Amino acid sequence: MIPRAAKTSGRPPIASVGEGEQAMIDLGRIMDSLLDTVERETMLVRDGRLGDASQLEAAKSELAGHYLAATERLKANRDFIRTNLPDALAALRQRHDTFHALLQINLTVLATAHAVSEGIVRGVSDTINRTQVPQTYGATGRATAAAPKNRQPIAISRSL
Repeated sequence: MIPRAAKTSGRPPIASVGEGEQAMIDLGRIMDSLLDTVERETMLVRDGRLGDASQLEAAKSELAGHYLAATERLKANRDFIRTNLPDALAALRQRHDTFHALLQINLTVLATAHAVSEGIVRGVSDTINRTQVPQTYGATGRATAAAPKNRQPIAISRSL
């Protein structure tokens, strides 16, 4: 589902208005594909289906590479595009701002899922280590914490 002309590295500079329009159309298609993938990932993570969401990683990575190449090509030809396609450039910039806002939502969902899962793992680790360390009191009369060298690591099976 990679749009035509998505790989732009090594391509000559944009020489015509038609070629500039096509480059902008290609970037729009790449953004659409990447956004579709990101929205699916966001939905899966929100539903707690992290295994399914992780399967989108390769496609998302590939599309991000195409997106970077397409934007670099347009940046390299910005003077030509600014001069010859100002209206299309303004529309692309507006679309790009919307695209970035939707990516920010995805990043927020991923960061939240990461923080929650990290908190769960730390909680399990603390509980396991608390039961394996003798409960003693220090000179102040408070329970002493386990020394870091006495903490036991935990192993997590990713196949579950």
